[in-house]
Amino acid sequence: MTESRLWTGVVEWTAGTRERFVWRAGRVVPLRTEPLKAPVNYGCVPGIWNPADDAEADAVWLGAPLAVGEQVAGLPTGLLYLRDGDHKVVFGPLEEGAQALLAWFPEERGAQLLDAESAQHWLSGLPAPPVLDVVVVN
Repeated sequence: MTESRLWTGVVEWTAGTRERFVWRAGRVVPLRTEPLKAPVNYGCVPGIWNPADDAEADAVWLGAPLAVGEQVAGLPTGLLYLRDGDHKVVFGPLEEGAQALLAWFPEERGAQLLDAESAQHWLSGLPAPPVLDVVVVN
């Protein structure tokens, strides 16, 4: 059994909107306008790296819309498992948006909603982001 712990994520895309942002260097910056509105709040868990998509681990928050840039700490309630490994940790009450979340992904991605323990286990096994070499030129 994996130990339960709080995780802190940051919202990059507010439920019900098309304007999408991305976490870069400790802040959210505009990314693009999506063709469809997000059915859930979408973001990431900074400091936790998912090698499947070479970015911070993705997170979703079910329930009421949250503001872009809002940092939210909580216990995962589930894990959205995808065949390609680009899983999303789920926060919030599953009865408030799980069906919309599953419907958001095409059938070929094999979306399945796993339990909270699966989410904790998955997050605990991910590495920190890679350290980039920085060259200082005088």
